[in-house]
Amino acid sequence: MVKRRHNSPISPPAVREKVWDTPVRLFHWTIAGLVATSWFTAEQGLLKIHLWSGLTLLTLLLFRVVWGLVGSTTARFGNFLHPPATVLGYLKSLRSGNKRLYAGHNPAGGWMVMTLIAALLTQVATGLFANDGLHFNGPLAIWVSTDTSDRLTALHGDLFNVLLLLVWLHLVAVFFYWLVKGENLIVPMITGHKSGNHVPPGLRLRFVHTAVAFLILVAIAGAVEFALM
Repeated sequence: MVKRRHNSPISPPAVREKVWDTPVRLFHWTIAGLVATSWFTAEQGLLKIHLWSGLTLLTLLLFRVVWGLVGSTTARFGNFLHPPATVLGYLKSLRSGNKRLYAGHNPAGGWMVMTLIAALLTQVATGLFANDGLHFNGPLAIWVSTDTSDRLTALHGDLFNVLLLLVWLHLVAVFFYWLVKGENLIVPMITGHKSGNHVPPGLRLRFVHTAVAFLILVAIAGAVEFALM
């Protein structure tokens, strides 16, 4: 008697949803590169390159603030900055194993992003008034006294240690989600897409054209150059 072979059902491929636009993804990875560049150039005394890295950081951070107001759904602050009660509820859901789904940043990650942006803006702002005690001065150092510039220079160095701590916490969270929760947050920030298993059902996102982001970036870059160069 010949047994009939039954084919096992083939699971359909996981649906992938677009959650991140190109401007947000480019911002994320460019900022990472610029922070590393700023660190290296400061350690090596390459202050002219350090200045250009800082000014590029400032331009991109100001762009991100504007994009957080007028950009795509997941880029907007209103989409990922939640009240404390929501953040606490989300953290409790992680402990219970019933993690809530979010297309973009989750409530805890959203505030981490905002903290990093604020820390970077503060870091760049203090650098504009800094000096090296010899031949280099930030573009706004002439507008304050030498004592004030010296204090801001010291603060600029101290704040970088705080920034490194925040970056470390960010990386710990990313690898926690990857290794413990089984959700890779790195790949979506490269491709722009998440697995449908990791986004809320009935997802409806609005994406603003990249050309709009480019025009905003050019305008901000021009304003920074006019004001500081």
